[in-house]
Amino acid sequence: MTTVSIIGSGNMGSVIGDIVTAGGNTVEYIGRDTSEAITGDIVVLAVPHPALDEIVATRGAELAGKIVVDITNPLNFETFDSLVTPADGSKASELAKALPDSRVLKAFNTNFASTLAAKTVGGQPTTVLIAGDDVDAKNALAEVVRAGGVAAVDAGSLSRARELESVGFLQLTLAVQEKIGWTGGFAVAA
Repeated sequence: MTTVSIIGSGNMGSVIGDIVTAGGNTVEYIGRDTSEAITGDIVVLAVPHPALDEIVATRGAELAGKIVVDITNPLNFETFDSLVTPADGSKASELAKALPDSRVLKAFNTNFASTLAAKTVGGQPTTVLIAGDDVDAKNALAEVVRAGGVAAVDAGSLSRARELESVGFLQLTLAVQEKIGWTGGFAVAA
């Protein structure tokens, strides 16, 4: 059994927690503004991307040795027209540099909460794409996701997080413009 700590209390954190418990694993929810200890082997950062710097500053030492999952999409919240990371980078790679003793993964950012909860998108199984440099960390997260009834695909090294963030950004902007619904999105068909 794996314990997953989820920092953040929004829709994504709640739905990810439901997936964790559906698979027989344990979830603990931790508020961003609490000093509650993080006990999970996997820590999901279910917060807006601007909150990552604060989490690193206040909890960086506590995240050492843990699998840290960045679910954020680093879009410009003022204009909704671009990512705020360099063209050759990602928020996940910045997080990995800030947490050198953690195993950072990018996952869940290409999924909407509704499609994770439904476990389908467009008639296809919902798939969580996982990028990271640590194979064991990716496998551990994929096991938890699959046990909860959702598909998981290894999307490659952490450098692939840039593409995942771009897909997440595109999907969000389409939904905001009402070109797709919040129950829609991209599916992976194998």
